[in-house]
Amino acid sequence: MNTVLILAIAAVVIVLLFDYTNGFHDAANIVATVIASRAMTPVQAVLIVGFFEFLGPLLGGTAVANTIGTFVSLGDLPSTVSLAIIVCGLAGAICWNLLTWWRGIPSSSSHALVGGLAGVVAVAVGVDHVAWGFGELFLHGRFTGVTKVLLALLLSPLIGFWAGYFLHRLMLFLLRGAKPSINRHLRRAQFLTAAGLAFSHGANDAQKSMGILTLVLLLGGFIHEFVVPFWVILACATSITLGIMSGGWRIVRTLGFAIYKVRPLHALDSQLTSAGLIFAASLAGAPVSTTHVVATSIMGIGASERPKAVRWAKAEEISITWLITMPGAALAAIVFYFLMQASMKFAG
Repeated sequence: MNTVLILAIAAVVIVLLFDYTNGFHDAANIVATVIASRAMTPVQAVLIVGFFEFLGPLLGGTAVANTIGTFVSLGDLPSTVSLAIIVCGLAGAICWNLLTWWRGIPSSSSHALVGGLAGVVAVAVGVDHVAWGFGELFLHGRFTGVTKVLLALLLSPLIGFWAGYFLHRLMLFLLRGAKPSINRHLRRAQFLTAAGLAFSHGANDAQKSMGILTLVLLLGGFIHEFVVPFWVILACATSITLGIMSGGWRIVRTLGFAIYKVRPLHALDSQLTSAGLIFAASLAGAPVSTTHVVATSIMGIGASERPKAVRWAKAEEISITWLITMPGAALAAIVFYFLMQASMKFAG
């Protein structure tokens, strides 16, 4: 078995492992509010969310995969070098996902993936192999490459906050004369909104792994153009769904209880806000962080109702994690790269 094939198999396995940790890490983003508002039991939430999570990648297109799969340029390198770099970038992202899950902190798998890959590519073969997109932005006003990814990751939490803020104000106005029994209907409605959020999450997040896996196949010479094969879609849909169904229960406590006390209306509004924003981003080919969107929508909802009741200290902790995720994952990926280089020299 030649070196390229071994590295390609290793890269495929690690991509699917990242996809699993992405689902495992992000499960809380989808099920936290439905569990905190007592709309579903954990078992009901996992089953419903798992089903629609699986449908998302199958029916959500490949626009995000095209964006993620083209922000690094490794086609002019030997296959062994480019595949080794991909493996190290993914390993760094996985390590960051596991570290933040262990600490119970909602962080962005998207940030980790972009940081890990961009960091190791820049150190291993130079910054010119990363499609930063600055030239396209300044010369033509177009967002491409890393600038498009960063713009989506920057704007989505801001939009999530204000969309949650105004939606909740609107819902409070519409339900101003409602009796407490309305909570029963609000809980039932969450079966639809949670399904929509799961579908949009699968349509956006699984595509990130689909894009990287297709890039691996292209760099290894197994396909001749960047077109996502159906088996890649199916494999990534399965992997992220298994991760979702495993659940990141440590983070459920943070999103469901530690930012703002979530009741049925809060949960419904958060799910509507998050599902709409994430699905719109998927159609536009913009990779966003479900973690960012869900957390900031809860903050916006709380701020619209009782700003003093929002636990801003926890929000600050989450924000700091967001800021250090990209450099943290990049550093982990670079460490993996140097370890791989050292082991290859030792073996040689």
